[in-house]
Amino acid sequence: MILSDTHVHVALHTYEPVEMLLTQMQYHDVEHAVLVQSSTTTDNGYVIECMRRFPRRLAVVCRVDVDSPSATNDLERWRNEGAESVRLRNFNRSPGDDPLAIWRKAADLGMSVSVGGPVDGFLTAEFTGMVEALPQLKLIIEHLGGMGFNAVSDYQDARPSDAQYRQVLELSGFPNTYIKLHGMGEFCNPPFPYQDIPPYLKMAYDAFGSHRMMWGSDYPRVILREGYRNSLKYTMENLSFCSQDDLEWIFGRTAQSLWRFS
Repeated sequence: MILSDTHVHVALHTYEPVEMLLTQMQYHDVEHAVLVQSSTTTDNGYVIECMRRFPRRLAVVCRVDVDSPSATNDLERWRNEGAESVRLRNFNRSPGDDPLAIWRKAADLGMSVSVGGPVDGFLTAEFTGMVEALPQLKLIIEHLGGMGFNAVSDYQDARPSDAQYRQVLELSGFPNTYIKLHGMGEFCNPPFPYQDIPPYLKMAYDAFGSHRMMWGSDYPRVILREGYRNSLKYTMENLSFCSQDDLEWIFGRTAQSLWRFS
């Protein structure tokens, strides 16, 4: 099985340099990683540099200032630099006459969008309408649609309800949507090994299937939860209802269908 980690953060100051990530990858036989730009900056220079330094190992999800008049031009520039995806929040809209301008630009450039944000942002008719209006744009829903503690804490004080999660999973009805899972520690109470495990992975699998589901460690934040190894191994163990072929898609082949790692 070729393992691909679809959600990691690296930086020289905010997080850790790429060499620390590569050590984790080597130790756990992870072949590829997707560098997801931190929400603290729109300067993608370092992640682009990392991708070039370690060819065939890394791909880049960039960020741009959506509110800037030059946002679409900036996105095209980073695409030309090698970024294959852009990270947007589900509530991000462009200023001016076309609120979907940045989303349309990503579609025009052949980029996918890694989408984070509060669970409520996935449940609006406006978001559903955008997914339907841009069928060629591949949308990757981060953090199980907001069910992870780490994702929720940025926007709200409590975990969304199971009913809200079921509504998020209805987005699987659109074939251009995907979902990321980030280890069991995002939605299970400590200590590890977790005892009370909600059925969120099975629910996501039943909705999206293995070909539109992917694992991402959320390194280095995962170190504060179950750690990199358990984010991979323990999550895989809790997908025991999956076939070997399913696991190969969730932990590698789905990523390889979205990013070239070239």
